[in-house]
Amino acid sequence: MDLYTALKLGWWATLGIVLIGTAVLMGGDMGVGALLRLVARSDAQRRACLNAIGPHWEGNQTWFVLAGGASFAAFPLLYATAFSALYLLMLLLLWSMLLRPVGFEYRSKLPQRAWRETWDWALVLGGALPMLVFGAAFGQLLLGIGFDLDWNLRSSYAGNAAGLLRPFALLCGALALSLACLQGAAMLMQRCEQPLAERARRCAMAAAVAALGLFAVASVWAGQLDGWELLRHPGSGVAQTPLQQAVAVYPGAWQLGFTRHPALWLLPGLVVLGLLGALAAARARRALAAWRLGALAWVGVLGTAGASLFPFLLPSRTDPSHSLTVWNAASSRDTLLWMSGFALVLLPTVALYTRWCFRVMRGKVRQEEIESSDHAY
Repeated sequence: MDLYTALKLGWWATLGIVLIGTAVLMGGDMGVGALLRLVARSDAQRRACLNAIGPHWEGNQTWFVLAGGASFAAFPLLYATAFSALYLLMLLLLWSMLLRPVGFEYRSKLPQRAWRETWDWALVLGGALPMLVFGAAFGQLLLGIGFDLDWNLRSSYAGNAAGLLRPFALLCGALALSLACLQGAAMLMQRCEQPLAERARRCAMAAAVAALGLFAVASVWAGQLDGWELLRHPGSGVAQTPLQQAVAVYPGAWQLGFTRHPALWLLPGLVVLGLLGALAAARARRALAAWRLGALAWVGVLGTAGASLFPFLLPSRTDPSHSLTVWNAASSRDTLLWMSGFALVLLPTVALYTRWCFRVMRGKVRQEEIESSDHAY
């Protein structure tokens, strides 16, 4: 394997790691928001929920920024085509996410019940909708994106916003939301006192069961979808473009990788193991174990999606031969080489700092501390 190929594969894996970090950390915060009105029955309990993730939610969004930065620098053609093809999706995602910082900061500024409940529902929407969109986007990738390219790689698009409402994409969105609710409920079990922690435990168990069922249905359904297979592309050492490849589309193609490499079946196995383990941990009131096993389920879900799609990054439904892959959408060798040097320093630093923050801010959120603190939400 030559250096350029290794760099492409390395950055494909790095992008996957950053997306997993986004799902586990930011997704857990979103899960708390989505569950806010369900687990918390009073204003004091809702404040406890918000302060449970208060020290972390802004920092966790760093992983979302890293995902965008990694795709922009490592796979610029993917970034340009995806953000244009899914423009309405990106706007929906950003608008819903804007509700969160405003809701956190403004919710408790006034004592009126109507004011606070309005922001509570804004936080619910700002937690649930982004995770639905996140999962639906992955479902849409498996269905194909409506775009094609002209001779100078300029893209044109057709019908992608409506595709997010297709049943399979919505199913994937529901799966992502259930996993986020599992992570969020496990966090509330750890950080909140009774009776809020007990309600969160029941929500964690329900979310684990829902995620297990949704993943089973999605797996069977994905096996029957039309999938993309890369038949031919320019050989090693030749300039790679989406206009010099042959792609076939037929039912069951997304399972080719699992057929050729049986070890990949360990990835969906991680999902089942993680969700069953999280269910058992929540039942036993082991909050940290439930959170970690929920994170393992995320690794399995996104790993399964990545293994199914590989080497495709953005399959084209309009003209399959124009699909973007790991091979034809990457930056130059020198760009990837420089980025690898920075990533070897910065990515572990972000991960270690995130770990340190969770360790320093561990412990229960107590009502008397919220009421006496000028910095509490």
